[in-house]
Amino acid sequence: MSALLIKNVPEKLSRKLKTLAARHHRSMTREALMLLEQGVEREEQSERRFPDPIKLSYPMTNRFIDRAKRQGRL
Repeated sequence: MSALLIKNVPEKLSRKLKTLAARHHRSMTREALMLLEQGVEREEQSERRFPDPIKLSYPMTNRFIDRAKRQGRL
């Protein structure tokens, strides 16, 4: 298991982390690790939110796009 050192933690953030750790009966290190895990998981979920690109049955050329713009479709 690797180690992570976080320097220059603002005092206000440190107090909040200490309060959360006490509330959850964890050390500050364990609480910080849990919060990091949750943040990474949330980020991964947000990346999965978008569907795959649409596959068109016709080529999307500049000519097609220009024609669609003239017709007011884009």
